[in-house]
Amino acid sequence: MEALPLTVPDTAMNVSSEKAFIQANTSPITLQEIRQKHIIPVFVKDNEPVISHADFIETTIDVVQHLFQHETILSPAIRISHPIKGRIPEAKEKPASQLLESEKTVYYERMAFIVEIPSISDDISGNKLSLTIGGVKSHHQDNLSGKKGSDEHFKLFIGFQNKVCTNLCIWSDGFIADLKVKTSHQLMDGIIHLLVSYNAKQHIDNMRQLSNYYLSEYEFAQLVGRCRMYHYLPNEFKKKLPVFQFGDTQLGILTRDYYKDEAFRQYEDGSIDLWRLYNLLTGVNKSSYIDTFLDRGANAFDFTNKLYQAVSNKEYNWFLHGRK
Repeated sequence: MEALPLTVPDTAMNVSSEKAFIQANTSPITLQEIRQKHIIPVFVKDNEPVISHADFIETTIDVVQHLFQHETILSPAIRISHPIKGRIPEAKEKPASQLLESEKTVYYERMAFIVEIPSISDDISGNKLSLTIGGVKSHHQDNLSGKKGSDEHFKLFIGFQNKVCTNLCIWSDGFIADLKVKTSHQLMDGIIHLLVSYNAKQHIDNMRQLSNYYLSEYEFAQLVGRCRMYHYLPNEFKKKLPVFQFGDTQLGILTRDYYKDEAFRQYEDGSIDLWRLYNLLTGVNKSSYIDTFLDRGANAFDFTNKLYQAVSNKEYNWFLHGRK
């Protein structure tokens, strides 16, 4: 991994993010609570346990501590959703309102976490970025009706968190959308491979160049309109275009934030640089559900980079120019 120039954080925080890095339908939780209070799903046919949320997080932390042993590593920030509730057999006849805490069981189907390394950081347009690693696990993607040895699915990323807004900056070269493993050792190998192959300097350089190119107010309006049109295009035409994974609700938030976001709104003349636009997209991504959160985060950069190529090289882009 190519290292960035190191800077010492102003303050040493214990947790990787003071504010939520994802918001939609999620709740914060600690690793200790997951480990001590949550049951572990099993494969139905042999009653063998899956790789649990806690195992995933702890395996990632072990790899991070090994590869970044001289850096400051914060404790994970964790968000969960979709609780699967149950009760112990002795309480099967009790009304729900009378259940004691000791009689309840729970695990959460979906989980996302990040681990921040604030001692590896950089700055783009006055925004401090800290190296951040994390992942997503959704048990509904696994075939739990089978046996142990069936594929278990994980999402992994390494990128940066913008400390101005806690938005995550993810690109395709630092993202695995579907890591299929059968054992914890395979999971560890996948994490190591991603972290070792990631080029932090190139990622930063690619993001920094976005601040040098602008869209006018008219071009922004064209962009929003065509993004709304995109999902209704004939499939044969859509296949020729850059992928855009955000929906109408998020485009509405994007438009609102173009005028009102304190950090990334338009300039006085109505223009907006592509770095600001990218951060507006990563901001609205916080409203995505856990299972689509990282995919859309990577898409936000890929899509903005296509706009950069069009603006910087005066290339054709349907989202800005329409049909030829």
